[in-house]
Amino acid sequence: MTQYLWNPPAVQSLPVRGETGRLPINRLFFVGRNYHAHAVEMGRPVDKTVERPFYFTKAPQTLVESGATVAYPPETKNYHFEMEMVVVIGKPGFRVKAEEAHEIIYGYATGLDMTRRDLQLVARDKGRPWDLGKDVEQSSVCSEVVPMAGVIIDQGEIALEVNGVTKQKSDVDKLIWNVREIIADLSLFYHLQPGDLIYTGTPEGVGAVVAGDKITGHVAGVGKVALTVGAAE
Repeated sequence: MTQYLWNPPAVQSLPVRGETGRLPINRLFFVGRNYHAHAVEMGRPVDKTVERPFYFTKAPQTLVESGATVAYPPETKNYHFEMEMVVVIGKPGFRVKAEEAHEIIYGYATGLDMTRRDLQLVARDKGRPWDLGKDVEQSSVCSEVVPMAGVIIDQGEIALEVNGVTKQKSDVDKLIWNVREIIADLSLFYHLQPGDLIYTGTPEGVGAVVAGDKITGHVAGVGKVALTVGAAE
């Protein structure tokens, strides 16, 4: 039996609707600028005819379950919400053809990609990695997983409210790269594995929150996600 100098990190996991067992998490992938209107509001329009999707990752340790209260993070004055549909991978896949992408899907969830926007933009404009802006402790919020093996979701309202006021509202059919295209492209770079989560991108309307704000969001046919922003530590 292997002896460690201190306890290794716990396995991150999520509840699954209708199941007693929890889904172990492997990796967290995020698709950047995948709704046209959001790309425009970020000052970086996307031309799909000449561009491919791009991705960033977060440590699995940043994952928190829907309903949590998280502290306002340090070293930022512009903490943003981003509402996303999450694809949950259930089978290994490498160089997956778009028309076969459904075969490796386990299900879906709803998520929030919380972002230190000021730090992200400084890094972006200086050509530096986005880690300080994106790979933030307790910033990858996710709902329970809804099993939908083999299902491709290509339409449905996606929306977010802060303190009951709608801030984001769009439709999954406005994804620049849809679920099939994302899986096909991402699997050219990585051997996708069960437990990988793919946050598919956020629509327009992202904005800042402060301590005390309550965030709620939903994806039609999938479910809801909620987060309360606590005081800074």
